[in-house]
Amino acid sequence: MPKRRPPVVALLAACAALTLGLAGCANPASETGQTDDRPVVLTTFTVLSDIAENVAGEHLRVESITKVGAEIHGYEPTPGDIRKASEADLILDNGMGLEAWFEQFVTDLDVPHAVVSEGIDAIDIREDAYSGMPNPHAWMSPLNVQVYVDNMVEAFAQIDPAHAADYEANGAAYKAELQGVQDELVSALAVLPSNERALVSCEGAFSYLARDAGLTEKYIWAVNAEQQATPKQIASVIEFVRENDVPAVFCESTVSAAPMEQVVEATDAELGDVLFVDSLSEADGPVPTYLDLIRHDAAAIVAGLSGERL
Repeated sequence: MPKRRPPVVALLAACAALTLGLAGCANPASETGQTDDRPVVLTTFTVLSDIAENVAGEHLRVESITKVGAEIHGYEPTPGDIRKASEADLILDNGMGLEAWFEQFVTDLDVPHAVVSEGIDAIDIREDAYSGMPNPHAWMSPLNVQVYVDNMVEAFAQIDPAHAADYEANGAAYKAELQGVQDELVSALAVLPSNERALVSCEGAFSYLARDAGLTEKYIWAVNAEQQATPKQIASVIEFVRENDVPAVFCESTVSAAPMEQVVEATDAELGDVLFVDSLSEADGPVPTYLDLIRHDAAAIVAGLSGERL
C-alpha cells in the first residue's frame, strides 16, 4: 500500500528523455560475452522474481524492479524503472493493491501484463484505513503460490509458446516443493496445544499462512504502518497474548521490532526469530530464495511456539 503517489507524468517525461537514442537497447552480455536475447520478464519485487525464475528455467531472463531489502508497500518508481518496464516482454505484479505505485503507469505501457494473484481466495483487511480491501500478502501461503505458478506458466507460454511444455514441467516440479513445505508446517504445528497455535506478528502479513496452517492470527497493525504503533494496538496484542498464554511473538525484517518488544516486556512471551515477508536476502543471507523464506518462517514459527529457537 503506498504512502504517497509519485508524480507519474514527470517520471514518464524523464524516462522519455533517458530513452532517447536507446530504442532497441541492447540486451546485456552474458559472462561468456554473448548477448542475452532471451525474452525479459520484469517483476515488481524479489519474491516474485525468484518464483518466476523457477518456472522460467533457462528460457527467460527474469528481473525485479525493487532490490533486496526494499520495502515494497511505499516504493516509488524511478525513470529507470519505467524504462525497464517499457522494454520488457512481460510484466508480472502481485496485484491485490500491493503495488499501487506500479499500477499508475503500467496500463500506459504497450507490454503484456499478468497479475499473478489472479484466482486467489482473498482475505479482506479488517481494520485501519485499508479495511475491506484484500490483504495483498497472498504469497505467504505455499498453497497460494501454487496459483501464482499456474498463472506464470500460462503467461510464459503466451510470450514463448515454443517452450510451453518446459514451463509446465518446471511449474509442476516447483509446486511439489511448495506442497512439501505446506505439509511439513501443518504436521509440525498439529502437535501443539490449541493456545500455542497462534501467530502474533507486527504486521498482518500472515493471514493466508495462518488460515492455511490452522493458526489464529493477531497483529499490531494491519498493513505497514506509516506511524509508530498506537498504545491501543499494543494493548490489544498484550491482552491477547496474556489471555491465550501465547509462548512467542514475532516481527518482520523490514519493520522495527520496538512495538513488539513492549508486548514481550508486558507478558511471558518470548520474541521469536525474525520473519521475512516482502523481500528476499542477498545470496549469502538467510533467505536468498522464496523456498528459503517460507521454510525459514515456518521453522521460526514452530520453534518459537514450541519454546525453542532456531
